[in-house]
Amino acid sequence: MSLESLSISSHHETSQLNKIEKLSLVLVGLGIFLQLLFWTGSLQENPSLILYSSLGIIAIGSVIYSHNKYNHSSLGIKNNGVWHNSMSNRGTWAWVMGIILTAFYVVLYWFPQYLGHSESGNNLGIVKLFDPLSIALKGKPASQWFVYGTLYTFIILLLGIKFIYKYRHNRYQIIRTISIIFFQTVIAFLLPEILISLNLPFNDFKNIWPLNYYFFYSWHIDEMLSNGTFGLFILFWGIASVVIFTPVLTYFYGKRWYCSWVCGCGGLAETAGDPYRQLSDKSTKAWKIERWMIHSVLVFVVIMTAMVLYTRFTGKAELLFLNSYKLSQWYGFFIGAAFSGVIGVGFYPLMGSRVWCRFGCPMAAVLGIFQRKKSKFRITTNGGQCISCGNCSTYCEMGIDVKAYAQRGQDIVRASCVGCGICSAVCPRGVLRLENGSVDLDTRADKTRTIIN
Repeated sequence: MSLESLSISSHHETSQLNKIEKLSLVLVGLGIFLQLLFWTGSLQENPSLILYSSLGIIAIGSVIYSHNKYNHSSLGIKNNGVWHNSMSNRGTWAWVMGIILTAFYVVLYWFPQYLGHSESGNNLGIVKLFDPLSIALKGKPASQWFVYGTLYTFIILLLGIKFIYKYRHNRYQIIRTISIIFFQTVIAFLLPEILISLNLPFNDFKNIWPLNYYFFYSWHIDEMLSNGTFGLFILFWGIASVVIFTPVLTYFYGKRWYCSWVCGCGGLAETAGDPYRQLSDKSTKAWKIERWMIHSVLVFVVIMTAMVLYTRFTGKAELLFLNSYKLSQWYGFFIGAAFSGVIGVGFYPLMGSRVWCRFGCPMAAVLGIFQRKKSKFRITTNGGQCISCGNCSTYCEMGIDVKAYAQRGQDIVRASCVGCGICSAVCPRGVLRLENGSVDLDTRADKTRTIIN
């Protein structure tokens, strides 16, 4: 939960805090402190009271801070000193924050006992603190993943509210952030827990292969097939999401429909990662590395999935020099845990908010191929209005040098673009517009467009 206070306090337009901001941050700190006391064993009585009190205090402090910070300032995004702030410019506090986040993910994935998780259900520490909420939702004690999911959702909710306050001048950003909050809170968090309470299989309906890399694992397919009609529906939904929903929606809306409106990884990057978006490397070298890495991960997951299905249908684990079990283990460790979790979030303060999305996410790679080759979506530019302020390139979390396109009056149709629209939101001249138009990406002959922003 320290991400909440540090992320908020890092993004100031001035170095001074007024009394209300100080008081609100004290409330956030107090809520975090209560959870830490329970984690260390200093508090063990009334976990329900401690849990709901701490979350409530954090929420109140966060909302007060966001309201006071942005609601009385002028609309629009200013040059707010992000390059002069230790937290947002890889300074000492950024390194401290990166180490804390990285350490948390290492413990979460490989040492959950230090969080208090027990396979017997006799939890301790921070996991025990969340038992009351877990029992209320699904009738079972919490696990480290339930704690993580709760905090993940809570952070997106609170920092999503902050994001809305900050970008309240832009209708697209408001609607997009509400969508992110909805999909994470309802579809990714509440619905799966409710399914478990009904003795139905756990499923995040917005998690699509290849991002959901274990979807075609034998144990998962068997679980679906053994759960009757509902299990078959989940299986059908997962396959349809890959072969129907993904290409159709990307054709009309680009990859933004998923990466910036639905995906939980993108949701955390947009909200908690907002103070760090300017840290993404804009160099041509980084772009080349990005393309090699993200497509290598995509090839890896395709081969692994093919091997898993080969094993299921033939009963053989090996084909040539490949072993389906080893491939699954390697992918789960290196990509599913180390890359997407430890590096993907732990490196926010050092490499920007979309490290995983940019360099590793296979779903982003698939969507990017569709977007680049066959999609109506693009960001159009009016080069004659560009004053070369550089705001668009600075705040592009995907490392795109937007200004270079704008100066030439070229449409931006990059496979990596997630359509977040921040470049348009921070442009003082209205040079950039998110539009849907002709699928002919080499011309701008089709002027009949649906204006999105």
